[in-house]
Amino acid sequence: MNTRLIAARTLVRVLDGGQSLTAALEHTLSALENPQDKAFVQAVCYGVCRYYHRLQFILTQLLDKPIKDVEIYVLALIGLYQLAFMRVKTHAAVSETVDATRKKSWAKNLINALLRRYLREQEQLETLANSTPVALYSHPKWLVSRIESDWGEKAAQIFQANNEFPPMVLRVNALQTSRENYLQQLADLSIEAEAVECCPSAIRLVKPVAVFSLPNFESGMVSVQDTAAQFAATLLDLKAGQRVLDLCAAPAGKTAHILESQSDLECVAVDIDATRMLRVETNLQRLNLSAQLIVGDATQPEDWWNGNCFDRILVDAPCSALGVIRRHPDIKILRRADDLTALPMLQNDILKAAWLMLKEDGLLVYATCSILKVENEDQIAKFLAETPNAQEIPFDLNPAKHGWQILTGEHGCDGFYYARLRKVNLAA
Repeated sequence: MNTRLIAARTLVRVLDGGQSLTAALEHTLSALENPQDKAFVQAVCYGVCRYYHRLQFILTQLLDKPIKDVEIYVLALIGLYQLAFMRVKTHAAVSETVDATRKKSWAKNLINALLRRYLREQEQLETLANSTPVALYSHPKWLVSRIESDWGEKAAQIFQANNEFPPMVLRVNALQTSRENYLQQLADLSIEAEAVECCPSAIRLVKPVAVFSLPNFESGMVSVQDTAAQFAATLLDLKAGQRVLDLCAAPAGKTAHILESQSDLECVAVDIDATRMLRVETNLQRLNLSAQLIVGDATQPEDWWNGNCFDRILVDAPCSALGVIRRHPDIKILRRADDLTALPMLQNDILKAAWLMLKEDGLLVYATCSILKVENEDQIAKFLAETPNAQEIPFDLNPAKHGWQILTGEHGCDGFYYARLRKVNLAA
């Protein structure tokens, strides 16, 4: 089957069906045998999602009336993406995309005319797109407004970082080897890599590779995890013998890092999604690690908690995930402005429930992969105002703010937020 058509049908499940790109591609790629076809389909799907709002704007300029057939509409976007962003020969991009319309003669003529007109007017169309923020940044209007409101002059850097290809970062399992040793193993296989200075467990690859080509991946010596996410375990200040709770734990990257950081721990990992919890189990098995796994609602601990308080709690809060757009560009398409009404309420409910399970003098780390203040520093400000026995442990990196906000692209990281809260004895 035509690879453009395969990509189009995959994207229809995202754009029209609301499915995540990860899930849609998993379904598609499992049916393809040719590695080159898999790579091409994946590149096209990620690229169209990454530049969807820009491509949509340009397509609108080329159309006299909307295309009602969703599959043909997506094929038009795919054709434009190839011509604007891919190193595909022009004649191949046009002819193969036209052929993907199959027996719809009206669609063949339309796609052919659209793409050829784009080639004739490319400079003018691209200039026009650059004059419109939604198209220039390839972000929806509501998100452009929210990020500009929160970050002002830094907003343009965030938009640019969101549209860049993310680095592949590894987390070395300290229970099995050192970072220096693993760097040597990579070098022995001619895999170029470098240590990440700001994070002692992190290695950044110069070029991404398939995980199973990584030395000792299957035996759990290394995992794939962005640098920003690797800070969580360090910030928990783990000590031997502690009882640790990881809330909203799936898919267990941070759970695993907690267990790798300190061998003598009792770790409980909780997630509301039973299917995702199966992934937690699989990931921990690969790493030869164990934790108590509970399928439960973080806002309702009375349904699953035994009353024994924890020394450390990681609240890996459900969030808008706007800090990981560069890894999941479909977020720009699927996320809605009204999501930011319900999410902060849920985050606050989880924080309050977690606080009840924390020992006196215990430490709670609140984390999101968001860059919006309403989910991060505003959330912590509200919690501190409502919780007299909560004391913030400030960060030297930005002591004037609540918590630590990493903006997308800073230190090569995904966008992430952390806050540290100590439970104090008010009577002391």
